[in-house]
Amino acid sequence: MAARKKARRTTHRSSKGKKLYAVRDRKGRFKDIQQYSRAHRMDMKRKSKSEAAGAAKKAAKKVKRRVAKKATAARRTVRRSARKAVRSMRGTVRKAVRKVRKAVRKAARK
Repeated sequence: MAARKKARRTTHRSSKGKKLYAVRDRKGRFKDIQQYSRAHRMDMKRKSKSEAAGAAKKAAKKVKRRVAKKATAARRTVRRSARKAVRSMRGTVRKAVRKVRKAVRKAARK
């Protein structure tokens, strides 16, 4: 069986001078006649497979970047809070050590 032809368009001009597309079916018969401007607009609306794939790839890359950025921010927040906790604990530990030393001195005097 022979390969079927792709549906094609033939250009014509209207009586007013507008460019027309005569859309043909696979057998070559006229299926529809469109104004070039309308047909072109519809073509521009649609994306080719390669354009759609490229857009999807770009979107995935953007999401990946955003997730990485959030993870970095989360790590930074954890580190900061850990440092703050250590700083606040230093004072508490120092006070406790002073109390113990004071108690040891007091016990040593008696």
